[in-house]
Amino acid sequence: MSLASDIALAHRLADVAGAIIRPFFRQPISLETKADQSPVTEADRAAEAAMRRILESDRPREGIIGEEYGASRPGASRQWALDPIDGTRAFIAGRPLFGTLIALLEAGVPVLGLIDQPILKERWVGQLGERPGTTLNGVAVRVRACPGLETAHLATTSPAAFSAEGLTGFQRVARAARDTLLGGDCHNYGLLAAGHLDLVVEDNLKLHDWAALVPVVAGAGGLMTGWRGEPLVAGAAGAVIAAGDRRVHEAVLALL
Repeated sequence: MSLASDIALAHRLADVAGAIIRPFFRQPISLETKADQSPVTEADRAAEAAMRRILESDRPREGIIGEEYGASRPGASRQWALDPIDGTRAFIAGRPLFGTLIALLEAGVPVLGLIDQPILKERWVGQLGERPGTTLNGVAVRVRACPGLETAHLATTSPAAFSAEGLTGFQRVARAARDTLLGGDCHNYGLLAAGHLDLVVEDNLKLHDWAALVPVVAGAGGLMTGWRGEPLVAGAAGAVIAAGDRRVHEAVLALL
Protein backbone atom coordinates (compact mmCIF):
# COMPACT_ATOMS: atom_id res chain seq x y z
CA MET A 1 0.00 0.00 0.00
CA SER A 2 1.49 3.34 -1.03
CA LEU A 3 1.58 6.26 1.36
CA ALA A 4 0.04 8.43 -1.37
CA SER A 5 -3.12 6.34 -1.27
CA ASP A 6 -3.10 6.54 2.53
CA ILE A 7 -2.86 10.33 2.38
CA ALA A 8 -5.73 10.48 -0.10
CA LEU A 9 -7.81 8.34 2.25
CA ALA A 10 -6.90 10.54 5.23
CA HIS A 11 -8.12 13.58 3.28
CA ARG A 12 -11.42 11.81 2.57
CA LEU A 13 -11.84 11.02 6.25
CA ALA A 14 -11.15 14.63 7.22
CA ASP A 15 -13.54 15.93 4.57
CA VAL A 16 -16.42 13.81 5.80
CA ALA A 17 -15.72 14.63 9.45
CA GLY A 18 -15.56 18.35 8.73
CA ALA A 19 -18.81 18.29 6.79
CA ILE A 20 -20.51 16.76 9.84
CA ILE A 21 -18.86 19.00 12.44
CA ARG A 22 -19.34 22.42 10.82
CA PRO A 23 -23.17 22.60 11.08
CA PHE A 24 -22.94 21.94 14.84
CA PHE A 25 -20.41 24.69 15.53
CA ARG A 26 -21.80 27.51 17.71
CA GLN A 27 -25.22 25.88 17.65
CA PRO A 28 -27.23 24.30 20.49
CA ILE A 29 -25.90 20.77 20.88
CA SER A 30 -26.50 17.81 23.18
CA LEU A 31 -23.69 17.18 25.64
CA GLU A 32 -22.75 14.24 27.85
CA THR A 33 -19.96 13.61 30.35
CA LYS A 34 -17.98 10.41 29.87
CA ALA A 35 -16.60 8.21 32.63
CA ASP A 36 -13.26 10.05 32.53
CA GLN A 37 -15.17 13.33 33.09
CA SER A 38 -14.43 14.58 29.58
CA PRO A 39 -17.32 15.95 27.48
CA VAL A 40 -18.67 14.37 24.31
CA THR A 41 -21.22 15.70 21.84
CA GLU A 42 -23.31 14.29 19.02
CA ALA A 43 -20.84 15.91 16.62
CA ASP A 44 -17.93 13.87 18.07
CA ARG A 45 -19.83 10.62 17.70
CA ALA A 46 -21.30 11.29 14.28
CA ALA A 47 -17.95 12.36 12.82
CA GLU A 48 -16.12 9.31 14.13
CA ALA A 49 -18.88 6.96 12.98
CA ALA A 50 -18.69 8.39 9.46
CA MET A 51 -14.91 7.98 9.30
CA ARG A 52 -15.15 4.43 10.59
CA ARG A 53 -17.68 3.52 7.89
CA ILE A 54 -15.23 4.62 5.20
CA LEU A 55 -12.39 2.65 6.75
CA GLU A 56 -14.52 -0.46 7.19
CA SER A 57 -15.41 -0.26 3.50
CA ASP A 58 -12.03 0.69 2.05
CA ARG A 59 -9.60 -0.95 4.50
CA PRO A 60 -11.46 -3.88 6.07
CA ARG A 61 -8.24 -5.60 7.21
CA GLU A 62 -6.74 -2.58 8.94
CA GLY A 63 -7.39 -1.66 12.54
CA ILE A 64 -9.16 1.37 13.97
CA ILE A 65 -8.52 3.06 17.31
CA GLY A 66 -11.14 5.73 17.95
CA GLU A 67 -11.79 8.00 20.90
CA GLU A 68 -15.54 7.42 20.93
CA TYR A 69 -15.99 3.84 19.69
CA GLY A 70 -12.82 2.06 20.78
CA ALA A 71 -10.69 -0.42 18.87
CA SER A 72 -11.48 -2.70 15.93
CA ARG A 73 -8.99 -5.38 14.84
CA PRO A 74 -6.40 -4.37 17.46
CA GLY A 75 -3.99 -7.04 16.21
CA ALA A 76 -3.66 -5.57 12.70
CA SER A 77 -0.20 -4.30 11.76
CA ARG A 78 -1.70 -1.12 10.29
CA GLN A 79 -3.92 0.94 12.59
CA TRP A 80 -5.87 4.15 12.00
CA ALA A 81 -6.17 6.35 15.10
CA LEU A 82 -9.12 8.76 15.06
CA ASP A 83 -10.02 11.67 17.29
CA PRO A 84 -13.04 13.34 15.66
CA ILE A 85 -12.86 16.48 17.81
CA ASP A 86 -9.65 16.96 19.74
CA GLY A 87 -10.62 19.86 21.98
CA THR A 88 -14.29 19.18 22.58
CA ARG A 89 -14.37 21.82 25.33
CA ALA A 90 -13.13 24.44 22.86
CA PHE A 91 -15.69 23.25 20.31
CA ILE A 92 -18.51 23.56 22.84
CA ALA A 93 -17.33 27.07 23.76
CA GLY A 94 -17.31 28.19 20.12
CA ARG A 95 -13.52 28.48 19.92
CA PRO A 96 -12.16 27.37 16.50
CA LEU A 97 -8.99 25.83 17.95
CA PHE A 98 -10.14 22.20 18.10
CA GLY A 99 -9.30 19.76 15.35
CA THR A 100 -9.92 16.37 13.79
CA LEU A 101 -6.94 14.05 14.20
CA ILE A 102 -6.24 11.15 11.85
CA ALA A 103 -3.13 8.97 12.13
CA LEU A 104 -1.84 5.84 10.47
CA LEU A 105 0.45 3.60 12.52
CA GLU A 106 2.51 0.76 11.10
CA ALA A 107 3.68 -1.78 13.67
CA GLY A 108 2.86 0.80 16.35
CA VAL A 109 4.83 3.66 14.76
CA PRO A 110 2.94 6.76 13.52
CA VAL A 111 3.93 7.24 9.86
CA LEU A 112 1.17 9.59 8.72
CA GLY A 113 -0.68 12.32 10.60
CA LEU A 114 -3.38 14.82 9.70
CA ILE A 115 -4.68 17.76 11.76
CA ASP A 116 -7.80 19.39 10.33
CA GLN A 117 -9.40 22.57 11.67
CA PRO A 118 -12.71 22.55 9.78
CA ILE A 119 -13.82 26.07 10.71
CA LEU A 120 -10.62 27.92 9.84
CA LYS A 121 -10.05 25.41 7.02
CA GLU A 122 -6.47 24.71 8.03
CA ARG A 123 -5.15 21.23 7.34
CA TRP A 124 -1.72 19.93 8.22
CA VAL A 125 -0.50 16.63 6.76
CA GLY A 126 2.74 15.10 8.01
CA GLN A 127 4.55 12.01 6.81
CA LEU A 128 7.80 10.34 7.78
CA GLY A 129 10.55 9.64 5.27
CA GLU A 130 8.99 11.60 2.42
CA ARG A 131 9.26 15.13 1.03
CA PRO A 132 7.61 17.45 1.62
CA GLY A 133 7.39 16.11 5.14
CA THR A 134 4.63 18.40 6.42
CA THR A 135 2.26 20.67 4.53
CA LEU A 136 -0.34 23.23 5.56
CA ASN A 137 -3.10 23.40 2.97
CA GLY A 138 -0.71 21.83 0.47
CA VAL A 139 2.25 24.17 1.10
CA ALA A 140 5.38 22.83 2.82
CA VAL A 141 6.04 24.25 6.31
CA ARG A 142 9.03 24.15 8.64
CA VAL A 143 9.63 24.77 12.32
CA ARG A 144 11.63 27.84 13.31
CA ALA A 145 14.99 28.06 15.03
CA CYS A 146 14.99 28.93 18.74
CA PRO A 147 18.34 29.15 20.53
CA GLY A 148 17.11 28.37 24.04
CA LEU A 149 14.22 27.87 26.40
CA GLU A 150 14.48 31.45 27.65
CA THR A 151 13.34 32.69 24.21
CA ALA A 152 10.79 29.93 23.59
CA HIS A 153 7.05 30.46 23.26
CA LEU A 154 5.49 27.53 25.15
CA ALA A 155 1.93 26.26 24.82
CA THR A 156 -0.22 23.71 26.63
CA THR A 157 -3.94 23.08 26.61
CA SER A 158 -4.54 23.17 30.37
CA PRO A 159 -2.43 22.69 33.51
CA ALA A 160 -5.48 20.91 34.96
CA ALA A 161 -4.76 17.99 32.64
CA PHE A 162 -1.41 17.22 34.29
CA SER A 163 -0.81 14.75 37.07
CA ALA A 164 0.45 16.31 40.31
CA GLU A 165 4.03 15.25 39.55
CA GLY A 166 3.69 16.27 35.92
CA LEU A 167 2.41 19.71 36.87
CA THR A 168 5.48 20.31 39.03
CA GLY A 169 7.72 19.50 36.08
CA PHE A 170 5.68 21.61 33.69
CA GLN A 171 5.86 24.59 36.04
CA ARG A 172 9.67 24.36 36.01
CA VAL A 173 9.58 24.52 32.22
CA ALA A 174 7.04 27.37 32.19
CA ARG A 175 9.15 29.47 34.57
CA ALA A 176 12.16 29.06 32.27
CA ALA A 177 10.28 29.79 29.02
CA ARG A 178 9.75 33.26 27.60
CA ASP A 179 5.97 32.98 27.88
CA THR A 180 3.20 30.39 28.14
CA LEU A 181 0.02 30.18 26.06
CA LEU A 182 -2.94 28.19 27.45
CA GLY A 183 -5.57 26.47 25.32
CA GLY A 184 -5.21 25.37 21.73
CA ASP A 185 -5.33 21.56 21.89
CA CYS A 186 -3.98 19.97 18.69
CA HIS A 187 -3.88 23.35 16.94
CA ASN A 188 -0.76 24.19 18.96
CA TYR A 189 1.18 21.41 17.25
CA GLY A 190 0.20 22.67 13.83
CA LEU A 191 1.34 26.16 14.79
CA LEU A 192 4.65 24.73 16.01
CA ALA A 193 5.12 22.86 12.71
CA ALA A 194 4.42 26.09 10.81
CA GLY A 195 7.00 28.05 12.81
CA HIS A 196 4.73 30.11 15.07
CA LEU A 197 5.34 28.32 18.40
CA ASP A 198 8.51 26.78 19.79
CA LEU A 199 7.36 24.25 22.36
CA VAL A 200 4.33 22.25 23.51
CA VAL A 201 4.41 20.20 26.73
CA GLU A 202 1.46 18.05 27.80
CA ASP A 203 0.54 15.13 30.04
CA ASN A 204 -2.07 12.36 30.20
CA LEU A 205 -2.67 12.11 26.46
CA LYS A 206 -4.06 8.96 24.88
CA LEU A 207 -2.79 7.43 21.65
CA HIS A 208 -5.56 9.00 19.57
CA ASP A 209 -4.56 12.39 21.05
CA TRP A 210 -0.89 12.27 20.02
CA ALA A 211 -0.42 9.77 17.17
CA ALA A 212 -1.34 12.21 14.38
CA LEU A 213 0.83 14.95 15.86
CA VAL A 214 4.14 13.05 15.71
CA PRO A 215 4.47 12.94 11.88
CA VAL A 216 3.26 16.55 11.58
CA VAL A 217 5.93 17.84 13.99
CA ALA A 218 8.71 15.54 12.78
CA GLY A 219 7.92 16.11 9.12
CA ALA A 220 8.37 19.85 9.65
CA GLY A 221 11.82 19.33 11.17
CA GLY A 222 10.81 19.28 14.83
CA LEU A 223 11.05 16.68 17.58
CA MET A 224 8.23 15.02 19.49
CA THR A 225 9.04 12.55 22.25
CA GLY A 226 8.04 11.43 25.70
CA TRP A 227 9.30 13.26 28.77
CA ARG A 228 12.41 11.06 28.95
CA GLY A 229 13.20 11.56 25.29
CA GLU A 230 11.75 8.18 24.33
CA PRO A 231 10.05 7.65 20.94
CA LEU A 232 6.29 7.93 20.87
CA VAL A 233 4.97 4.57 19.70
CA ALA A 234 1.92 2.52 20.60
CA GLY A 235 1.98 1.83 24.33
CA ALA A 236 3.95 4.97 25.20
CA ALA A 237 2.95 7.03 28.21
CA GLY A 238 0.90 10.11 27.46
CA ALA A 239 3.42 12.75 28.59
CA VAL A 240 4.78 14.51 25.48
CA ILE A 241 7.24 17.20 24.43
CA ALA A 242 7.05 18.79 20.98
CA ALA A 243 9.83 21.23 20.11
CA GLY A 244 10.84 23.00 16.94
CA ASP A 245 14.52 23.22 17.90
CA ARG A 246 16.68 20.46 19.38
CA ARG A 247 18.28 22.93 21.79
CA VAL A 248 14.90 23.70 23.35
CA HIS A 249 14.04 20.01 23.49
CA GLU A 250 17.25 19.20 25.36
CA ALA A 251 16.65 22.03 27.84
CA VAL A 252 13.16 20.74 28.58
CA LEU A 253 14.40 17.18 29.11
CA ALA A 254 16.90 18.47 31.65
CA LEU A 255 14.14 20.22 33.62
CA LEU A 256 11.68 17.33 33.51
